[in-house]
Amino acid sequence: MTPDVARDRLCSVLIVEDPTEGLWEICDSGEAGEIVPELPALRLEQDPIHRHKDVLAHTIAVTAKTGPDLTLRLAALFHDIGKPATRSFEHGGVTFRHHEAVGAKITKKRMRELEFDRQTVKDVAELVRLSGRFKGYGDGWSDAAVRRYARDAGHLLGQLNGLVRADCTTRNRAKEQRLHRLIDELEERIVELAKADAAAAERPQIDGRAVMERYDTAGGPKVGQALAFLLGIKRTDGELPDEELLARLDQWWAAN
Repeated sequence: MTPDVARDRLCSVLIVEDPTEGLWEICDSGEAGEIVPELPALRLEQDPIHRHKDVLAHTIAVTAKTGPDLTLRLAALFHDIGKPATRSFEHGGVTFRHHEAVGAKITKKRMRELEFDRQTVKDVAELVRLSGRFKGYGDGWSDAAVRRYARDAGHLLGQLNGLVRADCTTRNRAKEQRLHRLIDELEERIVELAKADAAAAERPQIDGRAVMERYDTAGGPKVGQALAFLLGIKRTDGELPDEELLARLDQWWAAN
């Protein structure tokens, strides 16, 4: 099977509304071994988190739970592809430490061999790498951690959250509902922090009270002009050391 034929066959399976039947068909027929050889190998792995499923069954279930977005479907298909290579019994039971990072490398290599376009390869591999990042959110994340999650995901944020939602295939309804509540909460925090950051970006580094105290003056047009001057600096140069910023302000105040 040539790379382009293999790629098109895989895509034809993934872009339908429910890819479950097609994925099992290519796995059971042996066709998957020609397209993504790592995929059938997942059938041999038992995941300690998803005890009722081998990793292949879990992978197909996750893929089917995503929307018909090819990038997201590919990320779901590959998200656990690194587990066979990272299986260990050294830490009390079977573990798959760092399987996301290993899986991202496998994903990139396999998709390049299938001749996917460069951006799709990059996006899918990055989603695989980030697929486990949400773990631990329920234990409490600082605002800095939430910002880092959103920043690292970048334009893939919506697809990453979609993958995290789909990755919950537990039969425990309460556990599933809790996970979705946590993801809802994370998404709300990301929006709130983005709004707060945008508002902060539109405030000068030094406020009006500090300007009035520095020059022993009451509020008035000149203070407003000084704040506009400071905001202009922030927009062009970002945050500056206080000494440098105050030196610039002193020069402006003296000249005006």
